[in-house]
Amino acid sequence: MQFTAAQIAMIINGKVEGNPETLVHSFGKIEEAQAGQLSFLANPKYEEYLYRTQASLVIINDAQELKEPVNATLIRVADAYSAFATLLTKYQEMATQKLSGIQEPAYISKSAKYGQQVFIGAFSYLGENVELGNNVKIFPNVFLGDNVKISDNTIVHPGVKIYHGCVIGKNVTIHAGTVVGSDGFGFAPQADGSFKKVPQIGNVVVEDFVEIGANATIDRATIGSTVIKSGAKLDNLIQVAHNVEVGNNTVIAAQAGVSGSTKIGNNVMIGGQAGIVGHIHIADGSKINAQSGVSKSIKTPNAAVTGSPAFEYTSALRSQAVSRKLPDLEKRIAELEQLVKQLLTEKVG
Repeated sequence: MQFTAAQIAMIINGKVEGNPETLVHSFGKIEEAQAGQLSFLANPKYEEYLYRTQASLVIINDAQELKEPVNATLIRVADAYSAFATLLTKYQEMATQKLSGIQEPAYISKSAKYGQQVFIGAFSYLGENVELGNNVKIFPNVFLGDNVKISDNTIVHPGVKIYHGCVIGKNVTIHAGTVVGSDGFGFAPQADGSFKKVPQIGNVVVEDFVEIGANATIDRATIGSTVIKSGAKLDNLIQVAHNVEVGNNTVIAAQAGVSGSTKIGNNVMIGGQAGIVGHIHIADGSKINAQSGVSKSIKTPNAAVTGSPAFEYTSALRSQAVSRKLPDLEKRIAELEQLVKQLLTEKVG
């Protein structure tokens, strides 16, 4: 596919500086792009490449001042990074819109229903009463259990498993290998020391505009629903336990784990490898640093915590600074002790 600078400027609401008929056919990093490619500059660290890039077209910020001549045609926008993201989204949508129809072999139960422009890849399985909305894309080797519902414009990548009764909203992306709706970790201790499984009869509800990375696991609720609310973004290799709620526009980085029945607020940011215990609340806007262990509720909105057990971010940094000085403090104390002994000896003498 080829596009002119003028066409791209219309999509991202930008202003062309240079030849509006400049053609591009692909994307490239500003330091590596070749003729016929589109790039962008958002980070000032890469400004030097703007003046020697081979890219035919570069998206830049309105505020960007040119210090040298530029060979490429430019498109100025308010936010180059966001504009480039919008453009990539449009490009991806155009690519996926070409996918439609049902590949063989695939198993689709007679009671399954699906809308228009649906794609179902080879070796996929759609159980009883599965419902797919319009423009849903199911890639090969996907399993959809009985009574699964997936709304419009959602993409389910290869190898995803969605267990029975789970509900997926509109404009959701689920990446390869993720499991939605497996049993929550519920076992009742018995008098003889064994554990009796507690049946997990709830489901998982993923609301609109959620993205879930590869090889993530989201457990079904014991009773009720595990809920991932609208706009949440989950990275790869994340564990979300039964009856957890993840708030609107919350982001969770890779290898984090959330234990059962914890309620995470809106606009929360959780760093990689963080661990959160069960049955607590995380206030709106909280920031949890990477590798933190959160063992109690965060009640104050917009608080930042770090460490294990996690506590207030600024205090934690001060404690770390003090701990780094402990060897020096120990040395100084030893010197003071020696000085005191010397003074006492002199006084006695």
